[in-house]
Amino acid sequence: MLYLVENKKVVMVGIPGVGKTSLLKRVVEMLKEQNKTVNVYSFGTLMFDVAKENGLEDRDDLRKLAVTEQQKLQKIAAEKLASMTDDVVIIDTHAFISSPEGYYPGLPEHVLKIIKPTNFVSVSAKPEEIYSRRIKDFTRNRDKITLANVKKELDFQSGIISACAVICGAPIKYVLNREGKIDEAAEKIINSLGL
Repeated sequence: MLYLVENKKVVMVGIPGVGKTSLLKRVVEMLKEQNKTVNVYSFGTLMFDVAKENGLEDRDDLRKLAVTEQQKLQKIAAEKLASMTDDVVIIDTHAFISSPEGYYPGLPEHVLKIIKPTNFVSVSAKPEEIYSRRIKDFTRNRDKITLANVKKELDFQSGIISACAVICGAPIKYVLNREGKIDEAAEKIINSLGL
């Protein structure tokens, strides 16, 4: 019996400060060592590229747009991602966006139906590590932070990504990105993909 192997569309979420970017780089390196074609696409960057055409100048202002505007940008970005054909397409995003209207899901149902993720990865770290990393990050225009907010964001991320998995019928891998253990975290993610 012949089975057609479809590509993997992996949604990886993590609140700022969990070390997701470093972890993504390591996952890509390890997958390429296995002769897989893999690319990482930042959902927010795809949205920002479209928003720039309409006059938005700062990526951090995306979250300040009206929800209806964010939805339009999400749809366009999702359509681009749905057409990607690498063996592994990793979608780097956030489970939610803190907007003036409240927390808005980064992956609402209309986006999930377009992308059709095969896997979800939820990256976290110890709240104290996240807080420390954010305090030292001067590269972005972030809101003020407290340790209590970090804990709340981790809980909210877990709830949202669980809902996404239910909508898609796709598994979630929860990964703790501990300081100095990036290879261990990357291996857990790759093993969860069933390649």
